[in-house]
Amino acid sequence: MRIIFMGTPQFAVASLDALITAGCDVVAVVTAPDKPAGRGQKVNQSAVKQYAEANGLKVLQPEKLKNPEFLEELKALKADLQVVVAFRMLPEVVWNMPLKGTINLHASLLPQYRGAAPINWAIINGEKESGVTTFFLKHDIDTGDILFTEKVTLQGTETAGDLHDWLMAKGAGLLVKTVKGIESGRYSEHPQDHLAEGIELKHAPKIFKEDCLIDFNQPAEKVYNLIRGLSPSPTAYTSLKGKVLKVYNANFEVTEPGISPGAFVTDNKTHLKFAAKDGYVRVNDVQLEGKKRMSIEEFLRGNKL
Repeated sequence: MRIIFMGTPQFAVASLDALITAGCDVVAVVTAPDKPAGRGQKVNQSAVKQYAEANGLKVLQPEKLKNPEFLEELKALKADLQVVVAFRMLPEVVWNMPLKGTINLHASLLPQYRGAAPINWAIINGEKESGVTTFFLKHDIDTGDILFTEKVTLQGTETAGDLHDWLMAKGAGLLVKTVKGIESGRYSEHPQDHLAEGIELKHAPKIFKEDCLIDFNQPAEKVYNLIRGLSPSPTAYTSLKGKVLKVYNANFEVTEPGISPGAFVTDNKTHLKFAAKDGYVRVNDVQLEGKKRMSIEEFLRGNKL
């Protein structure tokens, strides 16, 4: 089959590489336009573009997916199948173009955690399992018929970064399995509506800055899960002496804190603990506003509290 691959971040590179390694005929890659980034506003290319160019693949970078010139170029490629991994929402004129349709790899066990941040929200909510799903695109986002899934068990200590890397690898393998299944006709489709019947659906909307603010009035385990679910990015934060303190790693203990939620205790050497509703959250890896990221021991050496 002639395949067009659509994706942007590092998560998508593993899938593209797996397709190429498996001998799939990727005739073009569609990715985000180059954008200036950082202090020097240096032009930044997407991870997918960098991989594609290094491997001699044709690259398309439309500003708008309904641009007539882009649509003509897409049509001229005569793709049998389009594959989407961590890309933007496609208009119907794009996803409905190939004869065999357009498939998507999503980093959750659909129908759970539809949306932009499934990895983060699964950790934030303290889930015991996660996984990846391939499905055909339809009108509503993340609602198409399911093709294949693969689960991973969570221990309750993983960060969003850990789960990202696991699902990136799992998803790449599942995507190759899906493409080979479509090519051979050995696959079945399962409507998500049927799977969702009687199940409380959880969603995974985009995360904003206000979602990252730690509320120490919550139970200690819930605070701990928030920190895990936002590490390493976009990162949970609190306030310390009037400055933003980002927290990348922590642990917790359930015990009567004896001080108000949000207050802290420290020995100014090895530990800094914030009181939560039912215990303490001990922060281990932090970054104070204007400073570099560091261990709590390193932080306390330079910041007596």
